[in-house]
Formats: sequence, structure tokens, C-alpha cells
Amino acid sequence: MASPLVNSSPPEQTAAKTTVIALAGQPNVGKSTIFNMLTGLNQHVGNWPGKTVAQKTGTCTHDGQKFTLVDLPGTYSLTANSEEERIARDYIIHGRPDIVVAVVDAAILERSLYLVAELLLLPSPVVLALNMMDVAEQEGIKIEPQVLEAALGIPVVPLCAARGTGIQELIATVESLSAGEISCQPQRPTILPGHQAILEKIRALIEDSVPVPYQPAWVALKLLEGDDEMCTLMQDALPEAIWKQVHDLLYQHEDAILDIAGARYQWIGRMIRAAVVRPKVGQLGMTARLDSVLTHPVWGTVALLAVLGAVFWLTYTLGTPLQEWLGDLVALLAESTRGALAGMPTWFANLCADGIIGGAGMVVTFLPILIIFFAVLAILEDTGYMARIAYLTDRVMHTMGLHGKSFIPLLLGFGCNVPSILGTRIIETQRARLLTVLLAPLVPCTARMAVIIVLTPLFFGDMAGLVAWGLVAAALAILALLGILLHRVILKGEQVAFIMELPLYHLPNLRSIGLYVWHNTLAFLQKAGTIILGVSAIIWLLSYFPTGVVTESYLTLFGHWLEPVGRWMGLPWQMMTALLTSFIAKENTIATLSILYGDLETALPAALTPSAALAFLVVQLLFIPCVATVATIKQEVGNRWTLVSLLLLLGLSLGAGVLVYQVGTLLGA
Repeated sequence: MASPLVNSSPPEQTAAKTTVIALAGQPNVGKSTIFNMLTGLNQHVGNWPGKTVAQKTGTCTHDGQKFTLVDLPGTYSLTANSEEERIARDYIIHGRPDIVVAVVDAAILERSLYLVAELLLLPSPVVLALNMMDVAEQEGIKIEPQVLEAALGIPVVPLCAARGTGIQELIATVESLSAGEISCQPQRPTILPGHQAILEKIRALIEDSVPVPYQPAWVALKLLEGDDEMCTLMQDALPEAIWKQVHDLLYQHEDAILDIAGARYQWIGRMIRAAVVRPKVGQLGMTARLDSVLTHPVWGTVALLAVLGAVFWLTYTLGTPLQEWLGDLVALLAESTRGALAGMPTWFANLCADGIIGGAGMVVTFLPILIIFFAVLAILEDTGYMARIAYLTDRVMHTMGLHGKSFIPLLLGFGCNVPSILGTRIIETQRARLLTVLLAPLVPCTARMAVIIVLTPLFFGDMAGLVAWGLVAAALAILALLGILLHRVILKGEQVAFIMELPLYHLPNLRSIGLYVWHNTLAFLQKAGTIILGVSAIIWLLSYFPTGVVTESYLTLFGHWLEPVGRWMGLPWQMMTALLTSFIAKENTIATLSILYGDLETALPAALTPSAALAFLVVQLLFIPCVATVATIKQEVGNRWTLVSLLLLLGLSLGAGVLVYQVGTLLGA
């Protein structure tokens, strides 16, 4: 077996040995499906230490042997140009898993094997999981796994994870390799002859200074590739005179990357030459036939609109009645709790009924919409259609410095901003994801629209429909303009590259979809739910004390403190208090105004001029989102950017309100 290019000494033995398996692969090759099939509910989702990229770990047992699985981020290479590539590479080198399972898509084997070529240069032994064999057959591609195994020199396991076939064979192979029952003698790619001498010269220069656990041959190759991380590492490790020699060689041979990549592609060609038989020229597979329609500029857009229409139909047809039913159930539970605590102090009974159960109930009523959106997202992603949606909408999103993958999360915001924020997880680049999270609360959710629909007729009568549509259009226009502005500030004008593999279509895996929905729903309840409960209780206490009358409460006092700000928009303290309570739930605006004004139909039109009424509606539409959304933003991007989001929306909404009122007053409205 050829010597590895990275130190491959075995990890320290523990008393109870657990085999650690790292799952590596490009996006959309079925890696998560294999992970879910093996671990089921025995998995944990968090973040890599110090990173915002999700970390999935899980456990499984086979023939009494316990395995720990680590699902590495999906990546096309290990050059460390992105956070995902760096995490995958560093974990294999420093974490030293016992075995790496390289998952590849059998239908696009040539493209998938490039990552395998890099994995073979790292220390851990590799097992090739040849997934989606059924999709390859469907596309007219025939693969001989035994021939491929002989060429690669590593175990190859054919499987179809979506159907659950080959999974047991995969884990059995891993167990056999771990026990030394089968061998792994990989045929590694090298470098084309044009730069072989330069590679050896760099290796000789750095050999005595390469830090553990790296090996000189691997580091030399990475330096020739132009890997920034390795260049920084060796610049610090080498004496200045030696580094100057290395740097000069790298500068003179910047084209070495072509020989490295060329050698890998030649290696891929040799590996599959005898193992893969392709369909005849001109023969179209199912994916090509579907894409002739689904990615067409006209028919693809029509199909996309139909899919989106179906999503909203499902949401309103199934989700809304369930949400209303849960709302009634929560109200009944609150009243029952109030009755059961009749002997307790009134404030305590009301806190439990309205503050705690009301807060928890709001979270519970979100669940139908959340579950539907999570399921739809998982199905669209698992079938391969999500990539087509991103492709079709890329041109529109590009104006904001985003790409098509940001379209789906923003679209979900019309239902609820919570799944919209959570939906940004499908966006690979951190800056694009952050920008999408900051823009998502500007999409008018159903709760905001409910307030607009109730209040607009009270202020504008027969013109209510036109005003409501104008408000929504204005909100979306502000979203687009703010997106362009933030693109210049956050991304520094940098264009987000839209490089996406259009995966082959295949049937979704119901188990994976179920686990995706389960884990995301559970994460929302655990993280966002605790914050919602706490803030709900605090706001309720502020609205009750010191006298038990809302008009004499601390919350109303805060409203009076905000009255000077309200005057700039023509808004009395009651309207400012309603804005405060909308932080818990946007529908609270109506409830608060009803308490403070009584009969809204007669009181509100008399309390506000048309300019002030329009200013209030504009502020309501752009104001900071509900606590559930804020909690979700905090969960996804952390405290710093949550604060930025709140300050941005607060300034934007109040500024727009002042502008609308002042201009309207000048025009005599």
C-alpha cells in the first residue's frame, strides 16, 4: 500500500472502543439519507465548535459493535476555500475518524469522484458508498462495483439509501474494515510530470518544519494548489529564508494547480473506464426529459408558480384550520387553569393562564404551519426540485446580491417568518444566509396581514383594499432596496457565486423527511419556546402591575414614555402601547387597542388623521417581528446579528412612519 500523505497513526485506544465513522460527500448525493437511516432518532444536531455550520452526530449498533457517525458538511472539494471545506478537512486530519465513508452519486460518478481523490490523500481509510444505483440505472448508466473496487483499491458498496437497500451491507463492510478483516490499499492520484520535480523540491524544503499531524508530501501538494491556510501555516513554521525560497517557487509555478487537477481527472478516467457503461449518444434519461420543461424560462416558471400555489393551498387548507383548532384548545386550557387556580391570588392565576399558557399556546399554534413547511422543504430538496427553483429565480434574487436559494425562505415568510428564518439553512454561503435572515422579517406574514386587514377598513373605508395592496407592495419594494443596500455593506458588493449541481430527480425518502421535520420542529420548541415563555410572562407582568388595570400598568407607562416619538407620526400613547404588545404576537395589536379604546369602529377613525393612520399601518408592517421570530433569528445567527436586525427594523419602521406622516400632513391629509 502506498504511504499516506498525512500522519495516519491510530488514535488512542479507549477502554470501551467505539468506531468513529465520518460521512463525507458532495451536496445532494444522499449523505443525510444514509445518516438518518443508520442513526434514526439517536442523533444530535448542533453547531461545530466556534462555527455556524450545523454538526450532526449520531450512534448506531451492528452485531454488538457501537458506531459513532459524524455527518461532515457537504462539499465539492477539500481546498479550504469555504468554512464547510475547512471543517471537513480539519476533522479528518485532527479528529482522525477510524473510517471515512465517501458517499457518491452513482449517476454522476465522474463529478463525485473528485472529492474521493482528495479524501484518499488524508489519513483515515475510505469506504466508497456508491449511492443512487437505481437513479443511475434509470438514466441508462450501468456500473460494475467489483471492477470499480479493484481499480480504486478500497471497499465499494452499492446501495440505494432512499429505498433502504445496501445500508446493512455498508455498515457490515465498515465493521470488517475496522476489524482488519478486509484490506484498504488505495490507488491515489499524483501530479502530472510537468510539476513533479517542483513538488519534490518544495517537499524537501519544508520536510523538517511541517507541524504534526501533517505530512510533508500532502502539505507540499496543498502549497502548490495555492491553499491559503497551508501557506499561512508554513509561513509561520518555516525560517524566513526557507519560506522565501518556497514562496518564490510557488510564485513561479502558479499554474501547478492545472497539473494537480489534471492528474486527478486522468485518475478518475482510469478508475471508471472499465467500470461504467454509459447510454448511447442522443438517448435522454428521465432527468433530461423533465428538465426540458421544468427549467424552461416559460414553462418552468409556470410549473414553479403551480408548485408554489400548491404549497400555499396546503398551508391554508390544512394548516389554518389546525392552527385555529389549537388556538381554541389553548384558550380552553387557559380558562380551565384560571378556574383551577381560583383560590390563588388573581394575578398568579392570570399569569399562568394568560402569560405562561398563552405564550406556550402561541408556540403550539405555530406547529401545523411549521410542520407543513418543513415537510414541503424536505420533499422539494429530496426530489431535486429545490435546485430547479433556485435556478429559475436566480436572476431576480441576483439584483439583491443573493442567488435563487434565498427565494424559498423569503417566500415562506408570507405564511410565517419563523419557518422563513429556519428555511435559510438551505443556503450554503454564510453571508448570503445572513443577508436573507435580515431581510426575511420584512415579508408580511399572516399575522401582520391580519392586523392590516382588520384596521385598514376602519381608517380608509372603501379604499381599504387598494391601501392594503399598496402597503404590501411598499414592504416588498423596501425589502428589495434594503437588500441592495445590505449587499453593499455586508457583502461589500461581492457577488454570491451561483454554482449549483442540478441533481438527478429521484423519489424522496419518507424516513429522512420525517426525521427532518421531527428534529427541526423539536429544535424550534426547545430553543424558541423557552424564550417565548419567558418574554410572554415578562410582558404580561408589565401589563398587569402595579394595579391590575392595563391602562395603569408599567406597560402603559412605557407607552407614555414613547409618546414624544409617537408625536412625530401623529400617534397617541395608546397606539405606541399597541406596537409594544405586538412584539409578543402581531395580533396583540388588535387586542390592546380594543382594551385601550373600546369600540374600535368609532374610536379609531376619530383618534387618528388619515396621515397618522397610514403611518401606523406602515410602522406595523415594518416593525420588529414577534418574539418567536426574534428567538429564531437568535438561534440561527447569534446575539450580535439579532441586535443588528432589531435596531435595523426599529429604525426603518419608525423612520418610514415619520416620513409618511410628515409628507401626508404637508399634503393636507
